[in-house]
Amino acid sequence: MFSVIFPGQGSQFVGMCKDLHDKYALIQNLFKEADEILGFPLSKLILSGPKEELDLTENTQPAIFLVSYSIFKLIKEEFKIDLNKANFLAGHSLGEYSALSSAEALSFSDTLKILKIRGKAMQSSVPKGVGGMVAVLGSEIKIIENLVNENKNKYECFIANDNSVGQIVLSGNIDDLEKIMVDLKSANIKNIKLPVSAPFHCKLMNNATIVMKEEIAKLNFKEPKNTLISNVTSREITDSNELKDLLVQQIESRVRWRESILFMIDSGVNQFIEIGPSKVLSGLVKRIDRNIKVSAINTEEDIKLINIDE
Repeated sequence: MFSVIFPGQGSQFVGMCKDLHDKYALIQNLFKEADEILGFPLSKLILSGPKEELDLTENTQPAIFLVSYSIFKLIKEEFKIDLNKANFLAGHSLGEYSALSSAEALSFSDTLKILKIRGKAMQSSVPKGVGGMVAVLGSEIKIIENLVNENKNKYECFIANDNSVGQIVLSGNIDDLEKIMVDLKSANIKNIKLPVSAPFHCKLMNNATIVMKEEIAKLNFKEPKNTLISNVTSREITDSNELKDLLVQQIESRVRWRESILFMIDSGVNQFIEIGPSKVLSGLVKRIDRNIKVSAINTEEDIKLINIDE
């Protein structure tokens, strides 16, 4: 059994997908179509930057989706490898939208548009410089949960991502994050302030939730070709109404990535194929279970090496 997984924000880089774009008309056409749908040259940002603009959340989100979706389609249509035979499709945060569209539950056009809106809403939900995120390394989720809960009168921080064994991300106001970083250091727990300008996946994103609730209600979802896993519940999504609710909740909810991977493994999955830029998720999966087969696919050579265990 195998699952296809899609990366989220932070995996982007200028020039991602360039070799495939230069060689394959299918990807050139998707990039051109995306520019027309969004009304600005997203493809230029992806292929040649500048990095500062690509890294703006409202650009990053549709950009990573476009690259992931394009590679997925190329594998299916040019290389005749049917990834829709996957037992599950899942994505990390915005990657969940890549999974939705690849499973044909949401159209390419609608996915691009909603991610542009989502990125802008998340970026503007909190004034720049007010909120941030901190990576906590080498600790356990229960220890960090206890630290957050026991110090609510001292600071208000939130677990934004439970990414893997030993990698947890906190969100909050800068002042509160600096206080918890002192406590983490005192407990000899390694932590690093992340280069992001907003506190994603916590209640400080409430303004973005309001925007997304209204926008997601307008979307037309179809029956997905694959079983989808929700970041919010780390379980299967059962129907389109639940899907809409979970996508709204996802803005402020913890990304339960470690639990999602474990759920898929417990369901019989023994192989993960990461589709998109970089290899971030492949590294996380290996930390969760080093015995699992994992491959990151973002070049022609990677595609040729795909070997799905039947």
